[in-house]
Amino acid sequence: MLSAVLTSKIITVTGIVQGVGFRPFVYNNALKYHLLGDVANTGDGVIIHLEGESSALDAFLNVLKNHAPKLSRIDNISIVEQLIQNYSSFEILQSHSQSKTTSVSPDVGICDACLSELRSSDNRRSRYFLINCTQCGPRYSIIQTLPYDRVNTSMQFFTMCQACEDEYRNPLDRRYHAQPVSCYDCGPKLQLYNSDQTLIHEGSEAVAAVAALLDQGGIIAVKGIGGFHLMCDASNEQAVATLRERKKRPKKPFAVMFPDLLRVEKNVTCNALEKGLLHSKERPIVLLTRVKDNHIADNVAPDINRLGVMLPYTPLHYLLFEHFNRPVVATSANRSNEPIYRSYAQIDDNLNDVVDAVLDIDRDIVNAVDDSVVQVVEGHIQIMRLGRGFAPLNMPLPFKSHQKILAVGAQQKSAIALSFDGNAILSPHIGDLGSIEAFEFFERTVSTFKRFYEFEPDLLVCDKHPQYMSSEWAQKQPKELILVQHHYAHALACMLEHRLDETVLAFSFDGSGYGDDGTIWGGEVMLCDNREFERVGHLVPFRLLGGEKAVKEPRRMALSILFECYGHKILDECHLPLLSEFTPQEIALLYQAWEKGINTPIASSMGRLFDAIASLMGLLHVSQYEGQSGLLIEALCHDEHAKIFEYTIDEGIIDISAMIRQIVTLLIDSNPDEIADRFINTLVAIIDEFADKYPQLPLLFSGGVFQNKTLLSRTLKHFKAKKRRCYVPELAPINDGAIALGQLAFALYQDKG
Repeated sequence: MLSAVLTSKIITVTGIVQGVGFRPFVYNNALKYHLLGDVANTGDGVIIHLEGESSALDAFLNVLKNHAPKLSRIDNISIVEQLIQNYSSFEILQSHSQSKTTSVSPDVGICDACLSELRSSDNRRSRYFLINCTQCGPRYSIIQTLPYDRVNTSMQFFTMCQACEDEYRNPLDRRYHAQPVSCYDCGPKLQLYNSDQTLIHEGSEAVAAVAALLDQGGIIAVKGIGGFHLMCDASNEQAVATLRERKKRPKKPFAVMFPDLLRVEKNVTCNALEKGLLHSKERPIVLLTRVKDNHIADNVAPDINRLGVMLPYTPLHYLLFEHFNRPVVATSANRSNEPIYRSYAQIDDNLNDVVDAVLDIDRDIVNAVDDSVVQVVEGHIQIMRLGRGFAPLNMPLPFKSHQKILAVGAQQKSAIALSFDGNAILSPHIGDLGSIEAFEFFERTVSTFKRFYEFEPDLLVCDKHPQYMSSEWAQKQPKELILVQHHYAHALACMLEHRLDETVLAFSFDGSGYGDDGTIWGGEVMLCDNREFERVGHLVPFRLLGGEKAVKEPRRMALSILFECYGHKILDECHLPLLSEFTPQEIALLYQAWEKGINTPIASSMGRLFDAIASLMGLLHVSQYEGQSGLLIEALCHDEHAKIFEYTIDEGIIDISAMIRQIVTLLIDSNPDEIADRFINTLVAIIDEFADKYPQLPLLFSGGVFQNKTLLSRTLKHFKAKKRRCYVPELAPINDGAIALGQLAFALYQDKG
């Protein structure tokens, strides 16, 4: 009888493999197949030494490749033979740090096993507000540096009791090396403060008191995973109005957290994919269409038919809904243009006049991270804001970069991206860099990722806009610097995500971006590959009356476009309500400024065209939030078969003057109902005309304008019917949140070349 063939291997696994139960998974399967050796976390990933019969080792590798823990993501498995080591057992070794390249895991919502324990009266963690295990809970938000061990997180200040430590040390337990593991005896405390900084309740009494305050119409700051929410009763119109008044947020929609899916379905329509997203481990905010007879206060999302919906994702949320069984507004706790607040001190300093009470947890949030926002368009998951659950986004590259590269993104919806070895990493949403606080958050995020990966860039990449704060920051660093055009970066981000190494026809539509000719672009049609682009089409240029003022006041955009069409005869030929927004003297002065080019920069922006159409229709003259005009137009769309307006394309320039004249005629004739549908369908027709000129090329759609669900849906349906290959971003945001990734892509392909 032949003796069994023994073999010994070193297996290195990279990807999201720390903080997700990977080592106990390896341990249990090593025992199952009678294998000897050890497993350890390192800065590079998970290192496994295995020794045993060849057939058993093959069986282990099959399980490793096909049945890894659900929160993990394996990017690469390398296997190296070694001499027989004569291991006597299989052990989990203490983590050791080398170079740091493994991925930081995003925060995830409570798992079913922990939720069951939370609701079980005979479990020692029954109704414990921080219950978690290796399959759920905070990660990115509490980590200081890699490897992901308790000593490197904000849980280092809480000494485990014996019962928790026994679970933590037992490889067969669900909480083996679950770094935030704790219980009533040894974990952080839950504390409720009133607006006078007085501690009024702790523990379960605090949760019940918050529910009572919500029932009375109160506004409470509640600590979540990545920051605080401002919460109030979403069915109480007066409570919502009070929140709007105190926060000085008159129109921008609020997100709503529902107790359960049944309540969601009574208020919005959602398909199977959208329900899956709501229940997913990421638990994002999902944008859905409200049903006619819903129970949410109208002023939660005024004037539009969309609602940002999410389900509870922390045990504390579930406990709150046991006492308050109605939907709540759950909006980020911050002042306008500032990042989400992560500490009680920030709430007290900045929102003391907004909230009636603060529900705090005395565990620090190390890295603030906002809720992710997504929508589903024709079966595609579209990221609007990359945050909790999805970020940091780690994207394996099809090749290894020679340099360490840092890309610093755009001004709005800021995020950073970095690459080293074979990884590209996109940070969570930072925000608009229009305040000192936001820029400090940007700098802190750069420092955080440098610390995570002991990363010092060889090369920086930024936008060409000379006044972007991120670009100014990059230009001050003593590093080699590459500048990338904004709309090309939009296209490159999508190309990198889909690994497109070919020429594409890219439609990059957004609010604004600095063009290579010094004007403001935003309605761009480009032939792109990974190294260069050609601008083959764009919206006809028009002037921004008053510069930045025109971005805030769509009425100025509408007036500018009327000047383009009617010149000084505007008052004679356009009898529109819009003109009553200005005095005749103001119109005369603005016409002079338009005619002479005084403080009227030139733009070809599709986002500004949406503003102009919304103002012409009387929907919006002064914006309250970004993208408001698109949402208002979208709310009026109902007929995807509506005819189109007239337009011309001459040498790539899209002339919409005939469309504007037709819209004015409809408005003068008091027949505005069809304008929204016809406008959207006209844009689809324009896209189609360009696509017909390049019948062999794949089509790519990116930029913030394509957040308009009606526009993107009709576009994708149209080209799927024509069997054209279409690509949209799905992992990274479709808006400026992906600019850093596109900048990174450009530098990577230059480096590769």
